[in-house]
Amino acid sequence: MGTLGTILIAVLVFGLLIFIHELGHFLFARLFGVTIEEFSIGMGPRLLSKVSQKTGIRYSLALIPFGGYVAMAGENEECDDPNSFDKKPAWQRFIITVAGASVNIIAGFLAMVIYTSVTSIGGTLVYDFPETDYTVSSQDSGLMAGDRITHVDGVSVGIADELSYEIMRRGYEPLDLTVIRDGQTIVLHDVVFPTDSQSGQTFGMMDFRVLGKNEKSIFEVLEWSVRKSVLMMRMCWESLFDLITGRYTLEAVSGPVGISGAIGDAAAAGIKPLLYMVAMISINLGIMNLLPIPALDGGRTLTLLFEMITRKRIPPKVENTVNTVGLMVLLGFSFLILIKDVFSIIF
Repeated sequence: MGTLGTILIAVLVFGLLIFIHELGHFLFARLFGVTIEEFSIGMGPRLLSKVSQKTGIRYSLALIPFGGYVAMAGENEECDDPNSFDKKPAWQRFIITVAGASVNIIAGFLAMVIYTSVTSIGGTLVYDFPETDYTVSSQDSGLMAGDRITHVDGVSVGIADELSYEIMRRGYEPLDLTVIRDGQTIVLHDVVFPTDSQSGQTFGMMDFRVLGKNEKSIFEVLEWSVRKSVLMMRMCWESLFDLITGRYTLEAVSGPVGISGAIGDAAAAGIKPLLYMVAMISINLGIMNLLPIPALDGGRTLTLLFEMITRKRIPPKVENTVNTVGLMVLLGFSFLILIKDVFSIIF
């Protein structure tokens, strides 16, 4: 796919997910009667803008597609408007704040349901061991075709995605596998998998194939969609943990430029990989926005929880100062990731 096509698809995907996120904030703000000044998709200078004669809300499309906002009266400072955000009860402000991320997670799950219903879903039954160039094989440690793997190092696995992820994350060293063989549950100790290194990190490699299932009941589709969506949430949190603890470096982190390339690759491979990518990004966008970091929805959620529990409100000036500092830190981090992504493309 050409550069222009990649950019166009990436903008459309980001625009859709940002619209869904901001729509969540917007709908619940309207539900609770909050005065809304502007609904914008994108950041920076406005490209298109129109003020509703009925509600007075400005609807805008801005230049930079990687962002958006719902500007509410009294959101960042005290306001005399009786319907301003700061005048609403804490529980209403809490719902409005978490609505954006929640809608992203729900949208990601719905995309996953569609993806799961039209693709073959692999289980955890070992089918065979194809020939590879690896110098080691899990077969040498006792794993056999016909084994149904139920646990990897004590972690339950029910679908191929969970199995692959656990082996990838933990398989850089020997693992214990719990399998069902000939109707009996046995534990294989110290199973060694082949490994690979990317961006300075070493990962385990699943060196066998599993059986897939094409015909699925609606209950299986829903179950597998839930499992895959929860796995994506885990991957998001655990990747962040690994980044903080030093297992992953900044080299493994991607920003909008890197993600745009991944979206382009997925689109070139077909609608199914693109649908999977949209589900993954939407769920990750929701989870990341709920992180308890100032300037993110999760940061404001934390202060609202504090207010709801203690009945004491953090002074708006203090909260705004903390959010401003948090925003500067996030922008600085985003800039570093942007430079890294650009350099990886050029060089």
